[in-house]
Amino acid sequence: MSKKKLATVWLDGCSGCHMSFLDMDERLIELAGKVDLVYSPLVDNKEFPPDVDITLVEGAVSSEEDLHKVQAIRQHTKILVSLGDCAVTANVPGMRNPFPVQSVYDRAYKETATLNPGTPNEVIPRLLPHARPVHEVVAVDVYVPGCPPSADTIYYTVSELLEGRQPELSSRTRFGA
Repeated sequence: MSKKKLATVWLDGCSGCHMSFLDMDERLIELAGKVDLVYSPLVDNKEFPPDVDITLVEGAVSSEEDLHKVQAIRQHTKILVSLGDCAVTANVPGMRNPFPVQSVYDRAYKETATLNPGTPNEVIPRLLPHARPVHEVVAVDVYVPGCPPSADTIYYTVSELLEGRQPELSSRTRFGA
C-alpha cells in the first residue's frame, strides 16, 4: 500500500494548531506508517509538491504571500482542511480588519518602536486590506474549528480522511476550544 501525501501549512496564526499536531505524540509514529509529510514548517522542503492528498492549513489569509501560497496549495491538493479558528473565521488576525493597513503598519513599526521607527519595506509581507478565512479565498473541503483544535481532534480528522471518510466533527470540537 502506498502512503498518502500529507502537508501542513502555517499562514497568519500563532502556530498553536501545529503544536496540537505535534501533541499527537506516539500517534505521529502510527501516522508516519500511513503518510509521508511532504511539506510543513516542521520539515525542510521549500517547494510545495504536486499531487498532495491532504493539506492542513493553519491561519488566516492576511498577506499577499499568504494569498499566493494558499492558491498554489489548493491547485495541488486533493483535500484541503481549514485547521483552527484563524483558518475557519480569520479569528485573531481578523481583529485588524476595522483598521486601514497603513494604520496597522504605523502602530506596529512607528508608534510602538523605541529604536529605528519606520515600516520595513523588504522584510515583511505586504498585508491585504483584510485578513480573511481560507474559504473566502479557495475552496475548503473540511473545517476543523478550535483554538487550537485538540490533538485528538486532529488525529481523528486525519485518520478519517485517510480512510476515505468525511470526519463528523460537531461533537468533537467547537470554536475557541
